[in-house]
Amino acid sequence: MKSRDSMSASVAVYRGVYTEDRFKQAYGSEDSANGSLRLRDKLAGKCRCSTRAFLHLLRERVPIFKWLPRYRLKKWIVGDTIAGLTVGVLHIPQGMAFALLTSVAPIFGLYTSFFPVILYMLFGTGRHVSTGTFAVVSLMTGSVVEQLVPSPLDLNSSSSEAADFEAQRIGVASAVALLSGILMLCMCGLQLGFLSTYLSEPIVKAFTSAAAFHVTISQLQSMLGLRLPRHTGTFSLFKTLASVMENLPHTNMAELLISLVCLAVLVPVKEINRRYRQRLCTPIPVEILTVILATGVAYASSLDSSYNIEIVGHIPAGFPRPQMPALHTLPDIAGDTVAITFVGYAVSVSLAMIYADKHGYSIQPNQELLAHGISNTISSFFTCFPSSATLATTNILESAGGHTQLSGLFTSLVVLIVLLLIGPLFYFLPKAVLACINVTSLRQMFLQFQDLPELWRISRIDFMVWVVTWLSVVVLNVDLGLAIGVVFSMMTVICRTQRANCSVLGRASNTELYRPLENHSKARGHSSNK
Repeated sequence: MKSRDSMSASVAVYRGVYTEDRFKQAYGSEDSANGSLRLRDKLAGKCRCSTRAFLHLLRERVPIFKWLPRYRLKKWIVGDTIAGLTVGVLHIPQGMAFALLTSVAPIFGLYTSFFPVILYMLFGTGRHVSTGTFAVVSLMTGSVVEQLVPSPLDLNSSSSEAADFEAQRIGVASAVALLSGILMLCMCGLQLGFLSTYLSEPIVKAFTSAAAFHVTISQLQSMLGLRLPRHTGTFSLFKTLASVMENLPHTNMAELLISLVCLAVLVPVKEINRRYRQRLCTPIPVEILTVILATGVAYASSLDSSYNIEIVGHIPAGFPRPQMPALHTLPDIAGDTVAITFVGYAVSVSLAMIYADKHGYSIQPNQELLAHGISNTISSFFTCFPSSATLATTNILESAGGHTQLSGLFTSLVVLIVLLLIGPLFYFLPKAVLACINVTSLRQMFLQFQDLPELWRISRIDFMVWVVTWLSVVVLNVDLGLAIGVVFSMMTVICRTQRANCSVLGRASNTELYRPLENHSKARGHSSNK
């Protein structure tokens, strides 16, 4: 019996010797004429219309016709119902809270928590994705709104000027949503779903973590009861922080007390939800409970008149009437909208891919572009601001037992009931409560610092990309910092490709093992084997 060494030492391959021409003659080659003919055939096939082709296209572009007939009613309906209702309850306070980040009235946050959910259920491929208002996208949209329609400090909230002012602001925010949706639809038509790869995971995590600081600082004035103008542009975080520090003596102590009580309730309960989410059937809806209790206390105590508490005010009941966005602002918002579009799409696709990998199915990036493009385009005509997938609600949707996009139907039903019946009851809700909900909803983004030690061990270049992106967003601004992070990441890729390690291999005698010649002097190169 031969030993393993002797067997491995005598390896031979017997086949004919081919030139390139002989190989093509024997096995064929792709002729340019045939290639163009096949291209013509493909185009002709695409243009042919038949019932089968139409149904295939319908299932591809409207995925609900693909997954709904295969829906396992007995197995999935309970989980989708519970998860959808749970997320719907969470959408109510977060929608109103993120509307403050967008610098529009809270009712528009509820609209944005309704229409995109329905549309994504029809066109989206992520089974566990929850769409609606997202803090980072809302903050970026709010910066655009503040630049074009700055807030006057002496505006009377009960005057007709206030209504016109709110109409101008939501007109700009809806225009951003419209242009963002059109950009996504154009990207879908050009099959540009791969562009999300330029926003790598370190960039997305660093960007969202840094944007959380912008959101927190922007909410300090509402938590302290200060009436200050909102700063935009470069170094806006430091300008806002300096303005808050200068006006600390004017803090409304009643609103400060409300903020402290809300934080003392929200933070521990959210921690309980996180630690015991495997044991809890559904997370404790602490946000909506806080909103209800705060509204009741403010109404019973007349806090708005007694202590000059800033409240939400009138929330109209009913369905919004369709109206055109402020189309004349499109040239002014184009640059900022490109950044908002990329951020919203990158976060949405990243979340969809994470949960698709976890549950063993796949998503289509170009179809996600179509879904979010249609959602933003159509929603913009119903006074909605830009929407995307959201971190908190997507996590809750999955942990509460959601299985398919049908959970979005139950989510939208909860929001619809609030729009039609319950909305006006939140008239006395203090805005400080919404600011606290905004801040506590960013907990996951702040916890991303915990990933840095592991990232340092895995790739120090990715670690540098994370740090540069985070510092750029915090120091400069959200959109400019994102651009710097992307450019820096691409530069690292270029440098790595230009300085790739290359070695000449040599074969060790009487073996089929090859090793670098610079490290193994007795290995023989190609010229030595002749």
